[in-house]
Amino acid sequence: MSESKSHNLFEVFRNRFPADEKVPFLKVDDGRTFTYDDLNCISAKYANVLTSLGLKPGDRVLAQIKKSPESVFLYLACLRTGAVFLPLNTAYQANELDYFLGDSEPTVVVGDPHENILIDLCTSHKIPNFLTLSADGSGTLNKKSQIAEAKFVSVARTDSDIAAILYSSGTTGQPKGVMLSHANLAANAEALHKIWRFGPDDVLLHTLPIFHTHGLFVA
Repeated sequence: MSESKSHNLFEVFRNRFPADEKVPFLKVDDGRTFTYDDLNCISAKYANVLTSLGLKPGDRVLAQIKKSPESVFLYLACLRTGAVFLPLNTAYQANELDYFLGDSEPTVVVGDPHENILIDLCTSHKIPNFLTLSADGSGTLNKKSQIAEAKFVSVARTDSDIAAILYSSGTTGQPKGVMLSHANLAANAEALHKIWRFGPDDVLLHTLPIFHTHGLFVA
């Protein structure tokens, strides 16, 4: 059976954007509001930052960062570049992080600027690209994005291309990376839209961590 071409998952989302992209996409408890146009432009800037580091489709971006609008934009930027997004629990410590870095072999790592453990481990694993992103959106990723272009053409993906990897809890052994494809996540989004009957006037209160499958792919 031949593999069919499909839109990049980001483009699946983008095709559902409202006609007026100046309407709010996200409201944050600190008072900030982001529009669909902001989502498009910021994720494009982040995508350009990632590719400027030599990131290629299929490369992995490991992120241990706190929940923020910018962390969502980073995920979308990875989709746009064709990279694989790999979020990690913010509670993981040195021995766990050492395992994940060795197992996943990321090209880029994004971490909290106030946590030195991940920075030191990236050095020992000889990972060349380390960016920082804090809960308030500050860090080297955001700083580099200020001079990046706000346009990016999403990389074409096939149905089986991997969009994200989430690690299992490792209850009976070492955690295993669960690979989620663009088609898998697109079908998931379509099913949720149908079952929950989302409409343009609905509001979703998001209280979950985005390193968890429910927080990132369901809510």
